[in-house]
Amino acid sequence: MAKQSAYFIVRDAHDKHDVKALKNGLDELKGVLSVSVNADQSRIAVDYDSTGVQQGQIARKICKLGYDIMEDHNQAHIM
Repeated sequence: MAKQSAYFIVRDAHDKHDVKALKNGLDELKGVLSVSVNADQSRIAVDYDSTGVQQGQIARKICKLGYDIMEDHNQAHIM
């Protein structure tokens, strides 16, 4: 398993509904291990197995859920 983390800052993710929609939507992607959403700062952290999903797929899913990505970056973990 190649574990990586992707971090996104999105526009208009400010309440419980947004947190739930983002978590549920991203959890549908094969390879997503965990999703953490900070609604106060509109930040999303996604831990994932890069053999099952790629950062670009995660970003596209966020956009399909109706959120604009303002900034993103990726971090690989050595295990």
